Formats: sequence, C-alpha cells, structure tokens
Amino acid sequence: MSKLTQNVEAVETEVDHVLGAEYEHTAVPMAARRSMFSVTTVWIGFPMIITGAMTGSLLVLGMGFANALTAMIVGNLIMLVYVGLLGLLGTRTGFNFALMASVVFGRKGYVLASGLLSTLLLGWYAVQTGITGALISTAYELNYVMMTVLAGVLYIGITFVGVRGLHAIGLVSVPAFIILGLYVMFDAAATTSWGAIYAYAGNNGVATMSMGVGLTVVIALFIDAGTVTADFNRWAADSRSSLVATFSAFPFANLVAMLVGGVTTAALAVPDANPFGADNMFGYMNAKQIGFLSVLAFLFLYCNLGSVCAHCLYNAATGWSRILSSHMRIMAVVLGIIGIVVAAGNVWAFFIEWLSLLGILVPPIGAIIIVDQYVLRRPAVIDQDWRGQAFLAWIIGSLVAFVVEFYAPYLSTAICAGLAGGIAYAVIGQSRASQKASA
Repeated sequence: MSKLTQNVEAVETEVDHVLGAEYEHTAVPMAARRSMFSVTTVWIGFPMIITGAMTGSLLVLGMGFANALTAMIVGNLIMLVYVGLLGLLGTRTGFNFALMASVVFGRKGYVLASGLLSTLLLGWYAVQTGITGALISTAYELNYVMMTVLAGVLYIGITFVGVRGLHAIGLVSVPAFIILGLYVMFDAAATTSWGAIYAYAGNNGVATMSMGVGLTVVIALFIDAGTVTADFNRWAADSRSSLVATFSAFPFANLVAMLVGGVTTAALAVPDANPFGADNMFGYMNAKQIGFLSVLAFLFLYCNLGSVCAHCLYNAATGWSRILSSHMRIMAVVLGIIGIVVAAGNVWAFFIEWLSLLGILVPPIGAIIIVDQYVLRRPAVIDQDWRGQAFLAWIIGSLVAFVVEFYAPYLSTAICAGLAGGIAYAVIGQSRASQKASA
C-alpha cells in the first residue's frame, strides 16, 4: 500500500470519526440507527420543494385542476405503497440500495441497476442545480454559470456532511416552504374564488394531458429516489419509524408541494404560463417587488433546492461508492463537480423528457425487488453473481412501458412498467420453482 493511499485512508477515517460513518459497504448497525424524527426530517425535506410546485403547475395547466388533483392524490398513494415496502426492506436489513440490489440482481449484476439509478440521480442533481441558477439569474440579472456553480458547491457541502447534513437542511427547508408556500397559495387564491380554482379547465381553457400521463408525471418525479429509499430508511430504528418517514414524504410533503403550484396556477390563470420561468412561487414572491420578500425568495430558493440536490447527490454518491469500492464523501465531491459542469449546459430544460425516461426504466426495478423479497425468496442473501430472471423481468417491464409510451399514451407508463416487471418476475420465479420441484 502506497504512502498516499495510507494518508487518504487516514483522512477518511478521521472524517468518519467527526461526521459519522456512512456504511457504504455494510449494513447500518442498530447502534448507529437514528430517531424517528431524524429519519422523517430527512425524507420530508426531499419532496417538499419548488420543483414539486412546478410539477403541480404543469399538471394543472395540462389537465385542469380537478383532474390534476385526482392524479396528485392517486399518484402519491401509489408512491406511499411502493416506497413504503422498499423502505421497510432497508430498515429490516440495514442495507443501502446497492446492497439490496445485490441480493436480487446478483453480486455483479447489481452494478447495472445501481449504476443506472445512481447516474439518473446525479442527473437530477444537475437538473435541480441548473434550475437554481436559471431562476436566480433571470430574477436578479446575475450570471447563470456563476449562480449555478455557487449552488452546486453549496449542495456538495451539505452532502459531504452525510445523513446529518440531510437532516439539518430539512430542518430549515421544510418550515420555510410551508410558510412561504402557503402564503403564495392563499395570496393567489384571494384574487379569485375556490370554486373558480376547482373549475379551472387548463391552459387557455384546454386540457391536453391524459390521466395516464398525469399519473406518470406524479410517480416519475420521485420514482428514482423512491426506488433507492433504502439509502435513507436503513437508518430507521424500527418499521414504525420507517413508515412514518415514508408517509411524511408521500403523500404529505409531495402533495403539499404540488398543491402550492397547482392552486397558484389555477388561481392566477395566466395564459401560456411557464412554471420554469417566472410563473412559480419564487417568481410570484419577486413580482411583489417588496425588498424583504425578494431577499427571502433568494435565500429560500437556494435552501429549498439545496435540500433536493443534496438528497440526490447523496443517493448517487452512495451507489457509486459501493460500485467503485470508494467512500460516499469522496464520490459526493467527484460526482458533484461533474453535475455542476452538466448543469451549466442547461440540462434542466429536458425535464419532461427526463421524467418519461424514468417512467420506462425505473419502476420495474423496485417492483422486482418487492416481489422477490416479499413473495418469492424471503429471506434471501447475496448468493449469485448474476440473477438472469431479474434482468429478464426488468427487460419485459421496460419493453411494456416503451410500447405504452408510444402506442397507448392515455395509460400510465410508470404504472404499466412496474406491474409488468413485477408480474413477469413472479411468473418466471414460480415457473423455475415448479421445474425444480418436478426435477
């Protein structure tokens, strides 16, 4: 072992001693588990973000308020079940997602599932960092690249602290969103009536988004982070804490965020509104041209999007640290820098296309893990390098989603992908079990 390697490992050990170990390669021991409040703060601070409000605005613009509200509620309840089941597995085993995927996809095969999700989450980090820079530069006429780099560096710092950093940013971000979000929503609603808001038919009076697409948008917004929920829920001390933490995110925090954007959009009824421009809660506060409110809006945006960015970067760094046999904090810095570079290229502009990709590729992964660990092989251990049946089911689920996306757009791509992948895995598993029994 070289002297440089020894020095690096010594620094890593010292950092872990100060900030706490992240258990990238082993289960989190019970002695290191955190309180229900801590785990809940980590989760609730993830979806209660301005991007969720923007998504609510997009849904209302495309579906009208009543249909959008239905999509928000149903989609979030589906996420509660999906994330709740995966989160309980993380709590039961103490495994992060990469370790859990090793059980289902194999000690080598997990790299494909974990690598995909970790890369997608790095993309989300870049998207959210780019949105931060774009909104700040537009509102205050500041340099986009400079504001994006500033945001990215701050978010790397939060992630570097680890799960404690996610807890801390949640303590600040959530109360700020509740206070400012409710202010914006009710202030906008005061310009009209709640009856008119509910009756809002969509952008320029036309609904262009089907219920299936709406459900996919709701689910796909957090399907990647929801699938790797074990990264967070492994820190829970018991099943009750895990479920409470999940509920705080879905439906509570995610639904609140979407309603803030949706109600505001329906109340103002701006023709051809642009939620990613000035037509969002951040833009609403700045449009008041009140000094202290603009300052609050500036600080709020960095803090609020800092929460989601830090969570995404944490998931990405946890996954890649396992794949590359590294440490979460090292990967957070490396991946964070890559994300900043990507964000400077305006990648956030491909938001809707990104959600479509997630709806096709990700849901089968979580569904396969749920079927494997709750139905077919509970309990199971890492016992194979590659588990071909898991990959076959993943391919089937994604192919079904691809067909739905292009030939049956009125259906939900995300729901069809998850159902197809889970059912395919169950059928393949039962078939193999029958063959072994008869042999």
